[in-house]
Amino acid sequence: MEDWAALGVEGHIHAKRPWLYYHRFSKKALARLVGAKTSEVVSMNQLTVNLHLMLVSFYKPTKTRYKIITEAGAFSSDQYALESQLKFHNIDPAIGLIELKPKAGEFTLRTEDILKAIDDNKDELALVLFGAVQYYTGQFFNIKEIAKAAHQAGAYAGFDLAHAMGNVPLQLHSDNVDFAIWCSYKYLNSGPGGMAGVFIHEKHAINFELPRFAGWWGHDEVNRFKMQKGFVPMKGVDGWQLSNYPVLSGATHLASLELFEKAGIKNLRKKSILLTGFLEYLLKSIDNHSQHFTILTPGVVGERGCQLSILMKKDGKKVFNKITKAGVIADWREPNVIRVAPVPMYNTYEEVFRFYEIFKRALN
Repeated sequence: MEDWAALGVEGHIHAKRPWLYYHRFSKKALARLVGAKTSEVVSMNQLTVNLHLMLVSFYKPTKTRYKIITEAGAFSSDQYALESQLKFHNIDPAIGLIELKPKAGEFTLRTEDILKAIDDNKDELALVLFGAVQYYTGQFFNIKEIAKAAHQAGAYAGFDLAHAMGNVPLQLHSDNVDFAIWCSYKYLNSGPGGMAGVFIHEKHAINFELPRFAGWWGHDEVNRFKMQKGFVPMKGVDGWQLSNYPVLSGATHLASLELFEKAGIKNLRKKSILLTGFLEYLLKSIDNHSQHFTILTPGVVGERGCQLSILMKKDGKKVFNKITKAGVIADWREPNVIRVAPVPMYNTYEEVFRFYEIFKRALN
């Protein structure tokens, strides 16, 4: 703010953190969070905008290979983006989109069923897109195996990290993921509508033949302000940028990422496992026989982050309203789920225990 006041437009070059290069300052932190090289990550736009941009590059349907596999009940932004992209290519979503559902009586998808569906559709498959952590159930999908299966089928593999970024450890580069997108207003604590980001594997990031929508901030940095015709993308994921970096929201994002750098995702994950396990233990002590509620989220530590989704069997909204009135910030999802997330960055064991007491009273 001081640089803006003192320098005006010259802040592009002379600010403490020059605006011209502002996207660079978050790269190291983002790369550590997703398990990537700095050339493979960039902070830009919002999640759905980035998803559409990635679909321009990585969804290239043909007459024989045009189908997309995703999880049923994906977050709305993914559903709407995929539906509209299919329609844009004159493909009926009812035919082109395969939405995988759990087996009858189960709440989460089995990895073997996902892999089988990919193999079953391998001759017609163009793209596999999953939310890395499913927003409703909290299931953490096996990214490595899904990406491997997609590539064996001749398809691209992409992931929406909205509920995974800053929540679970990721290794996108070594898992050979083609692209990923995320937002920063959940676990990354960067404000509503805050900066989002993109990962593109280096094997694609220097492929200038991939279709893409061009913008001036993705143009060759050395010649950007010459305003010449002919788009020349920067190497790496930076070449997918469109507009100049929004520095005010970016400063908020950078402040949060500095905290993640200090804490370290490995330390946060270690605490997350213990904190979420403690909450699970307390919840089961209330209702061990699942008479009043069931936890949808997998009990296996490697298949979840810090979220537990509580399926209420009766009076769910009443219980939610009571815990809200008592000061709990949780999340209600229709028709009958309360999502609770003991976040390791700022939640404590005492707060988990206090939630348990409040929730128990609300049930009674």
